[in-house]
Order: sequence, then C-alpha cells, then structure tokens
Amino acid sequence: MANLNSTEFFNKVYGCWVGKNIGGTLGTPFEGKTDILDIRDFHSPSGKPLANDDLDLQLVWLKALEEYGPNRISEKVLGEYWLDYIPAWWNEYGIGKSNMQAGLLPPVSGDYKNPWRDSNGAWIRSEIWASITPGDPEAAAEFAWYDACVDHGTGEGTYAEYFTSSIESAAYVISDREELLKIGLSYIPENCRVAQSVRVAMDAYKDGADWKTARQRVVEDAQDLGWFQAPANVAFFVIGWLYGEGDFKKSLLIAVNCGDDTDCTGATLGSILGILGGVDSIPGDWRQFIGDDIISVALNRASGSFPTSCRELTERVVRMAKITLAMKNSEITISGDETDLSSIKAQDLVATENYWEKMSTHDGSVFYDFVHTRAYVKYMTGAGIRQDGEAELKITLENKMPGQRHYSIRYILPDGLTLEEGPKSIVIQTDTRYTRRFGRFTVKLRANEYLAPQNRIIIEISSLDRPTDIILPILLLAE
Repeated sequence: MANLNSTEFFNKVYGCWVGKNIGGTLGTPFEGKTDILDIRDFHSPSGKPLANDDLDLQLVWLKALEEYGPNRISEKVLGEYWLDYIPAWWNEYGIGKSNMQAGLLPPVSGDYKNPWRDSNGAWIRSEIWASITPGDPEAAAEFAWYDACVDHGTGEGTYAEYFTSSIESAAYVISDREELLKIGLSYIPENCRVAQSVRVAMDAYKDGADWKTARQRVVEDAQDLGWFQAPANVAFFVIGWLYGEGDFKKSLLIAVNCGDDTDCTGATLGSILGILGGVDSIPGDWRQFIGDDIISVALNRASGSFPTSCRELTERVVRMAKITLAMKNSEITISGDETDLSSIKAQDLVATENYWEKMSTHDGSVFYDFVHTRAYVKYMTGAGIRQDGEAELKITLENKMPGQRHYSIRYILPDGLTLEEGPKSIVIQTDTRYTRRFGRFTVKLRANEYLAPQNRIIIEISSLDRPTDIILPILLLAE
C-alpha cells in the first residue's frame, strides 16, 4: 500500500484550488482574445478573485458526490444536477441543458446538434475528479466521462477532460512533468485532435523553438477547428507548463499570453502546479492578491450549501477523497503516517487495456443497468427524424449473470412512427467461467405524416426467470 500523509495531501489539494483561482483571475479579463498577449500581472482589483465557472461547476459535482456517494455517480446523475443547480446557458452548457430538457439523456445530450462539443467547458472542471482519486488516473478519467459527456458527448472536449483529469490525479503521487504528459496522452486516442495539438507543443519544445513559435505552430495546426476549442487551448496550458521552467508565475503568464480561452488555460495550469508543489509553493504576493474566497458566476447558490472559500472546499474534498479511495478499494491510503509512494512507478499509471475496454462502451450510447443485464442504446442516425424519414437504433445487451438468457422484446410506438425492423426475441449465451456475453440487434423506425415534435418510444425487454424488466425509453425529435 502507498500512503499520502494527511497534512501533505491537504496542502496539495489546497494548492490545487488556490492555483485554480489565481489562474482564472489572471486570465479572465482577456478571455476570447485570439492574438498573442503581453500580460505581466493581474488586471483586476486586489483582495478578491474574479468569478470563475471553472470552479463553480465543480462545487456542484462535490454536492453530487456528497449526496450520492462516488459509486453512484453517473452521467444521468450529473445531468440532473446540471438542470437544478447551474443557471448558465452559454455555448455547450446551454445546448446540453436544452437537449436534456427536451428529453435526451447523456451522452446524446452532448452530441445532438452541438457545434461546441469540441470546446473547453469540460476539461476546465476536472480537478474534483483527480482530487478524490489521487494516484488513480484511471478512476479519474472514468469520472471525467460521466461529467464531460453531458455537454460534450463524444467530442474532443470529452477527450480533453480525460487528459487533464488523469494528469492531475497522477500529479498527486509523481512529479516528473514529461512522465505526467505521457500519462495524460495514454488516456486519450492517439489520433484525436487534443493529442495532436499537445504533441505539436511538445515537439516544438524539444526542437528548441521559443514559446511564441510553439504557440504559432499549435494555432496553425488547429486552425480548421476555429476559436475557443479544446485542442489548441489544452496545448496552450501545456506550453506554459513546458516553457515556465518550474516557475509558477512565469508558467501561468506564458499560458495566458497564448490567448484564446485564457481563464481556462491559466486556471488549469495553476491547479496542476498547485498539486505538484502544494499551496506553500504558490508565490505569497499572488495568494494575497486574490484571497481565499470563491466568487460564483454560473452557480445557483440559493439552491444548496456550497463552499465559499478554497479552504472549505479543500476540507470537503479531502473528506470525499478518503471515502472514494475506501469505496474503490484503492491501493493508496490517506493517513497521519508519513508519505510513502515508493511502490508507485510512472509506468503503473498509464492507461491499461482494461481502461480502453471500458472506454470502448463510451461510443455515444445511452447506458442502462438492470442488474442482470446492461443495455446500451446507440442512435445510429442521430436523435432527430424527418417526416417520412427513417431512424436506426443499435441495441446492445450485456448478460452479466451466468447461464443463458432468453429475452422477449416488445415495441411501444407513438402514432407517428412504425416499426420497419426489429426482432421479437434474442438469446445470449454464456459459459461456465461466467464470461460475459453480448447480444446486439438493430431497430429501424419510419416516420409518417403524424410525426410529433417529440416522439417517445419504449422498448420493453423481459427475460425468462428474471423479475426485473428492461425498459428502454427512447426519444426522437422531429427535424
């Protein structure tokens, strides 16, 4: 077992949130400026941080963790918390919420008609997941999926949160920057645009180019994606980290001076450096400038008890980390004993085959768990349908119990839809070693002249000898 000393862990978590507040306050006045900047200090009144949605949303996730417990967190739970506690409606936030209010579940809520699915709203809120899973980047990335898919679906914005959450989790137990970047890259597809932009930044640094040249190479490589997108902005904070030479102020200033989503790049890098060095490594004058308060812009504080300071947030996150590590049977403990991380090597923290097998189910399908069976619904033609058009769904059933499973299938359709294709039964085998088996089938529906704005379908699947019926609610929106 590895151990994190309670006091040292508290200081790292506290450094995470103070660094987040500092970076967000430094960058907020310049958010959206696409030119290279020349910022050398804060441009806001001293004594208070500026409001930052990067922090606000994580307070809601903490509330969900405290009320549901880490083992019950899912994309559906976080989606409901979005609707109750987060009044913000801009960009992907608003699209995700609108899609959920229309009846679409995550991750479809993040994929459907969402031009912002590759943007920055998810990776900027990854610290909560890393801080409750220190030294377990695989668990952090799994939590990141539940979070990011609500408003980014299967887009680059989701990959970006896998990247940041895994780096931040690993940063609690190792400190080598190059190893941390390798770990982060191992948790995202090698050919995704986030990975591509990060590699452009890393290659420029290895080539001996200055940071402005590195930034320009990233801008040119990601130009086709447009403004305010995750790949380039993730690379901008990486540039700050690489060229900052371990200096907190220099690192954040370079990241912010790359421009674009400046509050996010500064805040995320501030968090990482705060985790690595603890709160005492953050320059005292910058800590004093922003104070310890948390100022909200995207949070309905009247609807619940949320932390109002970085110290209070740290206390509650540390409590949740101890609970999470225990519930997940982690090989890391947090105690009053001395920190001992000798059993942890960087190569132990890279993504495993098990991680990628698990992530393969995160293909845009809506997931349901019925104990004996898991069900996945994938909208092959999207969640919309046109009059006289056709919709195709792929249903995957995973038999989680030993023994053969015989399923009967019934379709309950509204007046505007007719069933073109779909089986009435399916059998899934399993062997004596309890190996899980999958059954898959396609459902095709056709719309007619009675198509309604919202078309709700129920696929009812019952299994012989099981009391729990599988009820799959499916929504198609008229286009």
